[in-house]
Parts: sequence; C-alpha cells; structure tokens
Amino acid sequence: MSTDGGSPGDPTDEYDEGLADSSDDERSIEFYGGRWLSALPLAIFVVWAVFQSGVLQIGDTQGLVAGMLIALIVGMFFVKGDWKQYANTIFEGMTQPVAATAIVAWLWAGMFADTLQAGGFVDGLIWAATALDIGAALFPAAAYILAGLLATGIGTGYGTVVAFTTLFFPAGVLLGANPVLTFAAILSGAVFGDNLAPVSDTTIVSAVTQDSDIGGVVSSRFKYAAVAAIIALPAYIVAGSLMDGVDVAQQAGGLLTENSNPLGLVHLLSVAVVIGTAISGRHIVEAISWGLITSAVLNVVTGLASVSDMLVFQAPQGSGIAQSLSGLPFIELVQSSETGVAGSIYSGAVGFFPLIVLTLLIVAGAQILVRGGGFEAMQDFLLGSVATSLRRAETTMVLGTAAINAMITINTAAEIAIAPYIARIGERFNINGYRRANILDANTSALGYIFPWGGGLLAGYTAMLGLPEQYGWFTQSMLVNPAEVWPFVFHGWLLFFVFIIAALTGFGLEYTSDRETGEVARV
Repeated sequence: MSTDGGSPGDPTDEYDEGLADSSDDERSIEFYGGRWLSALPLAIFVVWAVFQSGVLQIGDTQGLVAGMLIALIVGMFFVKGDWKQYANTIFEGMTQPVAATAIVAWLWAGMFADTLQAGGFVDGLIWAATALDIGAALFPAAAYILAGLLATGIGTGYGTVVAFTTLFFPAGVLLGANPVLTFAAILSGAVFGDNLAPVSDTTIVSAVTQDSDIGGVVSSRFKYAAVAAIIALPAYIVAGSLMDGVDVAQQAGGLLTENSNPLGLVHLLSVAVVIGTAISGRHIVEAISWGLITSAVLNVVTGLASVSDMLVFQAPQGSGIAQSLSGLPFIELVQSSETGVAGSIYSGAVGFFPLIVLTLLIVAGAQILVRGGGFEAMQDFLLGSVATSLRRAETTMVLGTAAINAMITINTAAEIAIAPYIARIGERFNINGYRRANILDANTSALGYIFPWGGGLLAGYTAMLGLPEQYGWFTQSMLVNPAEVWPFVFHGWLLFFVFIIAALTGFGLEYTSDRETGEVARV
C-alpha cells in the first residue's frame, strides 16, 4: 500500500493472523441463499462506486462512505437467525491491523506533505523544473520516476501518493502539464515502489504468506517490474506531448514567476531524511516523523513558514487567559465565530478522516465475506472447476487476485484475504513460492491505484481536495475526477498484463524444485 510501511519489530506478526478464518464455526455467519450471499455488501459497494464515480462522475469519498454503510445494512437482511454475529463481525473487521496500517500511513504522510507545502517546496520544484527545462510534456514522466524512487525508498505507496499529489501535482498543473496524466503518473510511481520496496507491507505479506524470504522475492520480481517500467516511461513522455494541460501561468500573467523560489528546495533535505531513515530499517512512522521535524525546523530557520503556519490555536479575543498567552507564536486571537485549530499539521491529518472511515467499513465488509464463507466458496469453485491445468491455474491466480482487489480496495487487506488460495493452488501445481508471491503482490500493488474507489487513488484525491484552499490560482475545475484516471495508470495496467502474459506463456515460471526459497525473513 500500499498500506505499506516497515515494521517496528517482527513484520510478520500482524499478518500471520490475517483476516479471521471462516472455519471457526462459532463465529461464522449463515446467509439466505448460501455462502455466496456474504459477498453482497462488497458487491453493492462496488456497484455504488461505479455508479457514483463512473456514471455520475462524482468524486466524493463521503458518498462512498454512505454507499458502504447502506451496503452493510442491506447485507444484514439476508442473514439467517440472530443479527448479533453479523454486527459483531463489523466491529471485528474494523479493528483489523491492516486497516490501522493504512490509516497511519495517510495521517503521517498528510502532515509531512502539508508542512513541506507550507514551506514552499512546491515553489522550489517549479523553479527547478523551469531551470532544468522540464516542460509540461516531460513533467508526468518525471513525476513517475521520482514517485517510484520515493515509494521504493520509504516503502509506502499510499504515503508517496499523498506527498506527490500535495506537492508535485500543483507544480505540474502550474507548468501546464495535463492534470489527469500527472496524477496517473504519480499513481504509477507508487505502484512501482509498492511492488519493489523490501519494506512495503505488500512485499512483506506476499513473502510471508507464500513461505518465501523477502530478499529473494524482491530480486525475483524485478524482471516483471522492469518490463512494465520500460514501456510505461516512454508512454508518459508520448502522452505528455499529446495531452494538453491548463495554461494557468498565461491566464494569470506572471503566476509562474511569482510561485518560483529556489529556497524551497531546502526541503529536499527533509525528503532525504525520510528516505534515509526508512532505508536504514526504521519504521515508516519514525521515518516520516523525523522528516516532519526536519521540515518544521527548516521552515522556521529559513523563514519559509512560521510556527503558526504549521500549528496555531485560534482563541476568542474575549478570553482573558488567551489574551495573556497571545505572545506565544502558536496562539492567535480571532473572532468568536472563527475559533479553532489550524496549520499544516492539523489540515494534513483531518483531510483524511472520511477516507479513514471508508477504509474501516471496507475491511468490515471483507470480514463478513470471510465469516460468511463466501471467500471459501470462491476458492472451492476456482480450485475445483477452473484451475485444472498449470496455465489455467496461474491465469486463475492472476484473475482471482484482481477480482478480490476490485472488492477489497485496501491492497494489503485484499492480499491477506487471497493469499491462502494462492498458496493452495500453487502448491498443488508445484509452483515456486517466489512465483506465487510475485503474482500475489503484482495485482494488489497495481489495482488499488487504478480503480476509482481504490484506496491509493482515493488517498491522492483526498489530498488534492485541499489544493484550492492552499493556492489562490488552483480552481475546482483543476481537480481530477477519480473516474478519469484509470486508463492512464500505465505501470499498474502493464504490471497486470505482464502477469497475464507470464501465466499464459510460462515466462518467469519456477517450480519448487528449481529453487528452494529461504527461511522467511523476519527483519
């Protein structure tokens, strides 16, 4: 996710449990119509999301929250007997560690990105792009490369999307790059890093659940990622030259110059701190926290932003206590109707609250699918009727992971849910653990950034919603509808099709006897 992020100790502990096992009869749920009806809440949500985002072109996370709530309520009417276990399963799902991991990534990345934004990092990027003559046509390709490097370094695709949408996206729009293509390029970069980063949650889960060592998994999947990247990069260059952007600078007259400041590039140090700390093996929360501290210090020391730009308590003017504390840099006296808390640290976190609620509800829906036996029914059908030969088995593995990701849009949660099936079918046909882990990770890394209701795409869209408030020149018309992006997430689609071709042709296929996987790394 990636829900992505390194682990403070043993990264496999939270994944060994996974989503609850449906074989626990005491906690299972029976549905009228059989086990398949347990998929109804997630199916309703997907239909809702397609109708809202695709048909009506409404990019509203809160609308998706309403859709998932209604879906869970509808599913309850198909439960046999007491509804108590169904309700308890919702609570059970919402407390799964996989949801918490995604939430933490969004909150920390949001605070960090908004603090860099307050310090003029976007102005520095605009200055650098102008000085290096990276025009509108090349900007999406540059965003793809840099996002991929950051995601690979820090291991969080979700965090990368948040940071780059907050910082690189407005710079690209101001330079004249096509907004849809630029956003899609950022998502592609996140897919690349999410797939390859050794400390990414998707990498760890794919390795652990297929009894493979993390180092071997990463080295074995490079050939697949390289094929996708070699095609995606020139595709972004060509598309960048063909797709027009919004000529903001010309319309506003001198706007590009006004928003260009080389001093903002001092925050490259903040980004370097995050990457360096993550690569050294520290938890992603610690890595981003150090980057946040570095950016805050640089803002104050260089004068790029004040303390109140990052965090301020807006107290009523009539308060005697507030009046006595008004000399502090983080206290501001305002009219009674304007009181509150503000600043980049505050805004960077609260903007993700609707997406956090949606994530918890989706994982709850996934738990109902497991407890109701729908996921087990799906596995039994595929194993018994579809995966009857090696080629069909691998093709089924690829398409099966894609189908699960369409419903469970938080990629690590989807990966944990489908992992036992991948292991069972792979072992039946003697497929090496590295190969199984690569098939499992590719789709879960890619498709969560493609579907308009996917967690990675919605994380970027949520970050984008705050840009009109940050920049006077950024208008609502420049926001990208999630339904417009999916055809242009080139790396994600290419990675998916690489594995379709690999399954059909045997490219990269290894049997268990070809290479023994090492003991699962617990770093």
